[in-house]
Amino acid sequence: MENGAVYSPTTEEDPGSATGPRSGLAAYFFLGRLPWLRRVLKGLQLLLSLLAFICEEVVSQCTLCGGLYFFEFVSCSAFLLSLLILIVYCTPVYDMVDTTKVKASDFYIALGTGFVFLLASIIFVSTHDRTSAEIAAIVFGFIASFMFLLDFLTMFIEKLRESRLRKPENTTRAEALTEPLNA
Repeated sequence: MENGAVYSPTTEEDPGSATGPRSGLAAYFFLGRLPWLRRVLKGLQLLLSLLAFICEEVVSQCTLCGGLYFFEFVSCSAFLLSLLILIVYCTPVYDMVDTTKVKASDFYIALGTGFVFLLASIIFVSTHDRTSAEIAAIVFGFIASFMFLLDFLTMFIEKLRESRLRKPENTTRAEALTEPLNA
């Protein structure tokens, strides 16, 4: 018996390789969930925190190393957290989790990372040895912290706009207390 006779009724034909414009990993990556400004901010957060981390890693010696080590930890953490949030927003994972929790996590991660990155940059400024790699890391750290805080600010403004849209303007406190809850 030939192999073709045995396997032909049960096997499917090879559909061919997927060579379309969105094949492979690109088919799972979608940037449309974030507005244009937030996409740019997320990309800058990722890039600047990575550059700060790389510049800090180039430093070969230090006299007061506490600031350097704290900056190293914060810049690496900021890079990994921004990468994680970007992956969640741009992949099908976003559809599998509660979107309000993703947005809330992003809100608090941007706030916390921005403040801690700013603090780490300030501490590193006061303890660095004035090498060019350290100065570059500090500049990238400050700019990255401002990108995180600007991202937080844009999310905060979005939340304020959403809360104003949800509140009816013409209801008084007495009307709100006398209306039934299921109305």
